Amino acid sequence: MTTNEQNFTMGLVGGIAAAVVGAVIWALITVTTNYQIGWMAVGVGFLVGYAVRMLGKGSDQKFGAAGAVIALLGCVAGNLLTVLIVVSRQENIGLTALFAGLTPALVVELLKETFQPMDLLFYGIAVYEAYKFSINVPEGAEAAPAE
Repeated sequence: MTTNEQNFTMGLVGGIAAAVVGAVIWALITVTTNYQIGWMAVGVGFLVGYAVRMLGKGSDQKFGAAGAVIALLGCVAGNLLTVLIVVSRQENIGLTALFAGLTPALVVELLKETFQPMDLLFYGIAVYEAYKFSINVPEGAEAAPAE
């Protein structure tokens, strides 16, 4: 893989799109089953890492770092979307109205209220997976150590 084939912007776009898709799937499965499945975070990490690698084609560490950050944001978005769907159903408020009323302070409060210590484990695994899968390692080569 040559440096000329790398496309950081496309990697970011792919990673963000994968994070959104993963967050939506996570929320829908959680709401449908009425059960918080922590392993969904790992799925988000994998999806993001795979998208960054396939679209970004990057072998630099920045691809891994970007994938890790995007995966973490995707996990947080999955949890937040789940909470919003549950509130929407319980309070009979449209999801659009809930999104319109969101403020950064309210987002932080919702995430704090629904946080569970086990989330850290699954977020950590998701970040690691996204980092690992985001870097395109040429066949037969080992990943370069982080600098």
